[in-house]
Amino acid sequence: MKAAISIIIWKFLKGALGVKTLNDLKPGQLGVVEKIVCDKGLRRRIVDMGITPGALVIMKRIAPFGDPIEINVRGFDLSIRKSEAQNIQIRERK
Repeated sequence: MKAAISIIIWKFLKGALGVKTLNDLKPGQLGVVEKIVCDKGLRRRIVDMGITPGALVIMKRIAPFGDPIEINVRGFDLSIRKSEAQNIQIRERK
C-alpha cells in the first residue's frame, strides 16, 4: 500500500515539477536514467533488461499508435510499453 501511494505522489509531482520520463523522449534523442519509480516487481523487470540508473538510453522509434516504444540501452534494442517507460525518470542529453 505504501508503495502504491508513493507512485501516485510521484506521478503527480512529475507534472508539477517538470520531470522528464523515458516516454517523453522523441526518436533520436538521448537520455541518462536517473531513477526508476515503480513497484518492486516492475522495477526488477526493468533492471533485468539493463535499464539501470546511469545507463544511456537512445529513443529509436515509436510504434504507429504510440505503444510500444523501441529504445537502445547498452547496445541492445528493447521494446517496452509506454506505461513502463513513464516509470523511468531521465535526464535529457544533447
